[in-house]
Amino acid sequence: MKAIVQKSQRERWLERYQAQVSLVLSTQAHSAGLAWAREMGLKTQVLSHKDYPELSPHEARLAFEKDLRATLDPHNPALVILAGFMRILSAGTVEHYDKRMMNIHPSLLPALTGLNTHERALEAGCKFHGATVHWVTAQLDAGSIIDQAVVPVLQNDTPSTLSQRVLTQEHLLYPRVVEEWLKKRADSRRATP
Repeated sequence: MKAIVQKSQRERWLERYQAQVSLVLSTQAHSAGLAWAREMGLKTQVLSHKDYPELSPHEARLAFEKDLRATLDPHNPALVILAGFMRILSAGTVEHYDKRMMNIHPSLLPALTGLNTHERALEAGCKFHGATVHWVTAQLDAGSIIDQAVVPVLQNDTPSTLSQRVLTQEHLLYPRVVEEWLKKRADSRRATP
């Protein structure tokens, strides 16, 4: 999120693409990213899936996603950018933001979906690892791949060292992908009479 916000300011997305980060939403009230966004003067909000203890798990999920849409929709988001959002969304929510919701995953999808990707890459003897930006679907890490960044797996790598190299690439990849999407959208608007 921080890398995307910084690129949006550095590259003047508001002037160039009529786009800006209008809301930073977190499920964690005390996240460092949320604190940083507040310091930057960005609008922030907390919406936790744990705020529905009186409901069954299924009802809580539906209530959370209803509130999520109610929180996002007034901003009329051209793009919903997930980063560290560890929730699998229902088909209804994904369809609501069809081709407007991106996520980044720390592996070269379709390999190594889910959690603990760096450990699993080392255990599997992968020669390459990386990150993938993809469209969000209701199926975990299964959306169409938008772009990827590749890092070599080094002989002495640990999950921590591999994670750091992948994270460095994530911070370059995700902002670039978002800007490319914004540029294509702006170009298509100019081309449409």
